[in-house]
Amino acid sequence: MGGAAVDVGAGGLKAPDGGWGWAVLAGCFVITGFSYAFPKAVSVFFKELIREFGVGYSDTAWISSILLAMLYGTGPLCSVLVNRFGCRPVMMVGGLFASLGMILASFSTSIIHIYLSTGVITGLGLALNFQPSLIMLNRYFSEKRPLANGLSAAGSPVALCCLSPLGQVLQYQYGWRGGFLILGGLLLNCCVCGALMKPLVPPKNLKNKDLEQDKEEEKEGSEDKTNKPKAKLLDISVVKDRGFVIYTVAASIMVLGLFVPPVFVVSYAKEMGNEDTKSALLLTILGFIDIFARPTCGVIAGLKWVRPRCVYLFSFAMLFNGITDLVGSQANSYTSLVVYCIFFGVSYGMVGALQFEVLMAVVGTEKFSSAIGLVLLMEAVAVLVGPPGAGRLLDATKNYMYVFLLAGSEVVLSAVVLATCNFLFIKNKPSVPADKLDNGNDEEEKGAKEEQEKETVKDLKEEEEKDKEKVDEVRPEGVTVDSQEVERFLKEPQQNGDAATSPETSL
Repeated sequence: MGGAAVDVGAGGLKAPDGGWGWAVLAGCFVITGFSYAFPKAVSVFFKELIREFGVGYSDTAWISSILLAMLYGTGPLCSVLVNRFGCRPVMMVGGLFASLGMILASFSTSIIHIYLSTGVITGLGLALNFQPSLIMLNRYFSEKRPLANGLSAAGSPVALCCLSPLGQVLQYQYGWRGGFLILGGLLLNCCVCGALMKPLVPPKNLKNKDLEQDKEEEKEGSEDKTNKPKAKLLDISVVKDRGFVIYTVAASIMVLGLFVPPVFVVSYAKEMGNEDTKSALLLTILGFIDIFARPTCGVIAGLKWVRPRCVYLFSFAMLFNGITDLVGSQANSYTSLVVYCIFFGVSYGMVGALQFEVLMAVVGTEKFSSAIGLVLLMEAVAVLVGPPGAGRLLDATKNYMYVFLLAGSEVVLSAVVLATCNFLFIKNKPSVPADKLDNGNDEEEKGAKEEQEKETVKDLKEEEEKDKEKVDEVRPEGVTVDSQEVERFLKEPQQNGDAATSPETSL
C-alpha cells in the first residue's frame, strides 16, 4: 500500500496508456457524471412530487438515498457479473436498466412506485455502469492512470452543473413526468459508453504463442486441465491483504462525514439570513472549484516522486478536507462560507481524484474488480448512516456548528488511520517509482532472458569443442575427417531427442 502494484492488465496484457484508452476515458467521464450527479439532480423534482402524492420532504428524500444505496451496495454483484460476462455486456444491460427505471417512473401513481423504479431499477443500472467503467480504465492505463482517474472523476461536478439546470428547465416545460421521460432517454447514452469499453486484445505474436501452448497442453493430456482451478467470480482472498483492509476501514470512516457538508451548507447559509438564490450559489462555487481540482490532483499524483507515495497524498487530502470542515464550523458570515466552499472544493476534488487510484495501486489489476465491489459495499453502509446521523444531531442541538465539527472529526480520523496504519504495518514498499514499475519489470525479464540465452549458447559451444577434441583423439593418425561429417555426428544426439543439448528445451 505504500506504493503501486505492478499492473499488466487482464490476461497478462500491458496497459496501452493511450490509443483506444482515450475513448474509454471519455466513456468513464460520462458514466461517473451520471452516477454521482443523478441522485442530486433528481432532487429538483421533489417539490412537484410532494404536491402530486401528498407526501413530506423526508419521503421524497428516500429516492436519492435508495439511488446511492444501490450504487454502492450492489458492488459485489457487479464484481461477479463483470468476472463472469465482461465489462461491455454488463454496461450495456446497465444502461437499459437505468433508462427503463426513469421511463417507468414517469407513469407512477404513488411514491412507492418511484422508489422501485427510479431508486431500485435506475440505481442498479447506474451501478452496473459505474464499477465496470473504473475496471476498464484501470486496464487501459498504468503510467498515466493518475491523470486518467482525475479526468474521469471530473465528470461528477461537470454533470452536476449541467443536470441540475436541465432538470429545472424540463420541470418547467414538461412537468415532472415529462422530465423523467426525457432523462430516461438521456440515460441511454450509458449504452453508448458501454459500447466504447472494448476488451484488450493481445498482439498477433502473443496469439500465436498462446495457440502453440494450447496445442502442447492438449498433447500432454487432459490431466492438467482438470487440475486447473476455476476462475473466481468474487475473489474474497483480497481481504487477506493488509493494505486493502486498512484502505477499506479508512474509506468507510471517511464516507461518514465526507458527504455531509454539501448537504447542509445551503441550509447553513439560509440559517444566517441569506436569500435562497444566494445560498444556492455556494454549491455552484464548490462544484466549479471541484472541476479543476480533480484533474490537477491527478497530474500531481502521477509525478515520479509522488506516485509511489500516493497513499500519503490521499491521507493529506482527507486531512485537508477534515480540517476545512472544522474551521468552517466557525463561519459566521456569507463571505466566510464562500471561502469555506473554495477550500472544501479543492480538498473534495483531491479526495475524489485519489480514492480509486489508491485502491488500484493497493490491489493491482487482477483483484481490482473484486476489491472495488467489497469496498463499495462497506461504503454503502456509511453513506446511509452519515447524513441521517448528522440530521439527528442537528435536530437535537439546533446548531449547524456541531454538524460540521462531527463531519470534520470523522474525515480527520480516517486520514490518521490510513497514514498511521500504512506506515506501521505495510513494509513492502518498492524502491522504483510506480510509473516505471512495468517498464522496469519488462527490462529485467528481457535482460535475464538474454543472459540465459548467452550462457546456453556458450555451454553449447564448449560441448561442441569437447566433442571435436574427442573425435581428434579417437581418429587414427593419417586419417582425415570431413567437417560436415563431424557436424552431422554432433547433431545426432539432438535428432534422437537429447534434451540436454537442445537450446529450446534448455530455455
